[in-house]
Amino acid sequence: MADILAAHAARQPSKLSIVDDRPGLAPVTYTFAEANERSNQYAALLVDLGVTSTTKVVWCGQNSASALLVVNAIRKVGAVGVPLNYRLTPPEAAYVVDNCDAEVVVVDAEYAELIERIRPDTPKLREVIVFDGDGAVEDRVDTYPTVDVEPADGPAGSTMIYTSGTTGKPKGAVRPGVQSQEQTFALVRLVGYQPDDIYLTTGPLYHSGPGGFAGLALVLGNTIVLQHKFDAEDWLRLVDTYRVTTTFTAPTPIRMVCTLPTDVKTAYDRSSMKRMIANAAPWTLALKKLYLADFPPDSLWEVYGSTELGVDTVLGPEDHLGRPGSCGKAAPGVEIKLFDDAGREVTEPNVKGELYVRAANIFTTYYKAEDKYREESLGEYHTVGDVAYFDEEGYFYIADRKTDMIISGGMNIYPAEVEAALDQSPDVFEVAVIGVPSEEWGESVHAVVVPAHAEVTADAIIAFGREQLAGYKVPRSVSFADDLPKTGSGKVLKRELRAPYWNDPGAAS
Repeated sequence: MADILAAHAARQPSKLSIVDDRPGLAPVTYTFAEANERSNQYAALLVDLGVTSTTKVVWCGQNSASALLVVNAIRKVGAVGVPLNYRLTPPEAAYVVDNCDAEVVVVDAEYAELIERIRPDTPKLREVIVFDGDGAVEDRVDTYPTVDVEPADGPAGSTMIYTSGTTGKPKGAVRPGVQSQEQTFALVRLVGYQPDDIYLTTGPLYHSGPGGFAGLALVLGNTIVLQHKFDAEDWLRLVDTYRVTTTFTAPTPIRMVCTLPTDVKTAYDRSSMKRMIANAAPWTLALKKLYLADFPPDSLWEVYGSTELGVDTVLGPEDHLGRPGSCGKAAPGVEIKLFDDAGREVTEPNVKGELYVRAANIFTTYYKAEDKYREESLGEYHTVGDVAYFDEEGYFYIADRKTDMIISGGMNIYPAEVEAALDQSPDVFEVAVIGVPSEEWGESVHAVVVPAHAEVTADAIIAFGREQLAGYKVPRSVSFADDLPKTGSGKVLKRELRAPYWNDPGAAS
């Protein structure tokens, strides 16, 4: 299959492809022809460094034109692209880079120090390319030809996005570079995407949602507007300035936009928005009403999905107010089945079961964790552990989180990873981590601690967590208990711990 960026460069060379517009700075823009040529130069540099289709290339940095060009270059040479969350601590980042067997890291100057700090713990890493710094890499890239690079071996590059699991260690979900165009374009037709859409990044590109929908925008030949770092009013400025028609967002950013003072919101025209994709965590009915008061009422779409399984359900604009709590019906090309604890298929409405998906556009394995992949499979159906039910008309409702996963501000946080970090504290005898309701973040991290001695304080637990974990994973609150509720086999009963914090009876069922 022809490289998609090269194809657009040939068909519409002068159309605006990338806009990197930051407050106080002149916008950086690329036409499709310019973006293709610059990506080709980055690709030639990667080839010169010995990158092939089997090479793992980590990229790291905030949203920028250069980052997007690098992502395209990795794909052009057919390598395996591995996005790295720049908010990780050095030990967390070192694990991902080493576990994926990365040989090359491409990082923006702002986070180059992070990579430098982990070099002693990543012996397989042989090359680090720093962009948007002193210009040295850019000067080097200038020396390479702008012609299209043909991958020497293998198909178009795959991706490996790390997502944590119940063991507490992140796992690399591998997706092939070429998947079902039929399934992709069936979703495009359902939502009504158009070639002249303007896509705005609402969230970091390393996240599978904003990054994945930016990839879809590229496939469609859309203009991609990059917000370097989220700011609610600046987000409105970008929507107004570029007549943005579509984006993908978690609940927290849009809540911050919709709760701005009225005089601030009315200073910006929001009428261009046509396709707001709600995901990363459920949008409450109250938040949907806030959005619909500020944006076109037919623009809101909600999807349910995951890094591993892609978009699995879709809820259209006509159903948000009438079906609160629903994430919609199965997306085009997606088959969904629910199974009970005994492995029997759930065929009756309003009965909970673990949700399994069969579709062409899903991941193919967990890197170095094939056993976990098989464990979460039933034949051709795969699960990420979510519990759901459907109503009489086939609309799905997610009843419980993936293996106790917490979604805070659109970020996936896995209790086992936080528990493993806090367990290292001399103040902690035993700990369980749960998600509790948060008006600002949807959920926040809460630690239930069995203290090792009487002088333990919540502040000390939180301070220890800050030394071990990325900021968004650190507990925002701590409570103490004499012991933790457990099953006969010794497994902590997380639902009992969550029950006092949630009004939803399903959270404790």
